Amino acid sequence: MQSQTHDDEAPSLSLRIVPVTPFEQNCSLLICNRTQQAVAIDPGGDLDKIDRALKQTGASLAYVLLTHGHIDHCGQAREYADRHQVALMGPHEDDAFWIDQLPMQGHRFGFPPLKAFKPDRWLKQGDELSFGEQKLEVHHTPGHTPGHVVFHHRAVGLAIVGDVLFDGSIGRTDFPRGNYADLIASIQRELWPMGNDTRFVPGHGPMSSFGEQREHNPYVSDAALG
Repeated sequence: MQSQTHDDEAPSLSLRIVPVTPFEQNCSLLICNRTQQAVAIDPGGDLDKIDRALKQTGASLAYVLLTHGHIDHCGQAREYADRHQVALMGPHEDDAFWIDQLPMQGHRFGFPPLKAFKPDRWLKQGDELSFGEQKLEVHHTPGHTPGHVVFHHRAVGLAIVGDVLFDGSIGRTDFPRGNYADLIASIQRELWPMGNDTRFVPGHGPMSSFGEQREHNPYVSDAALG
């Protein structure tokens, strides 16, 4: 599949989605339009491609964020943060065991040589992060992985949900320390209260809204969950 970059404009915030790695993982660039500060969420690989997209925005990187510790989301995130001399934050510390496996996982999946790392800051439920004039709220959403987090921009109704939820599907829970019941609880407890109009960027595939998923997603629709 040919990778493409997409733009989504809001009055004070721009979103650019850059699919990276052979897994076509959605790296999200959030840009504060007034200050031209940006954050990169899940820059797991293809760093030059991400930099080209960032350069096109004219913004400078404030920091790097991670939703969880799987290789396609975090494999080259430390390298990207170091390239820009910015902090790397996230995910929740419960995903440390996944990050520790990066060298082995990189060899298995044909990535460039990878090193395990410790982020500059682990994130937890209720943390708030700012860049420019923008604010992100952190939600701990275990299930796909135990340390998965979601980033919510309340003002524009946008969530970056990693591999918790997809358009028409949900994250896998058959990985080590994955848990189906926890995943469903995370979606109902942390995502649905953000509102049906909230749009989300999944870790793979197209954007959607929580309202659309509550109506049509066969795994987590209101009808499916009763």
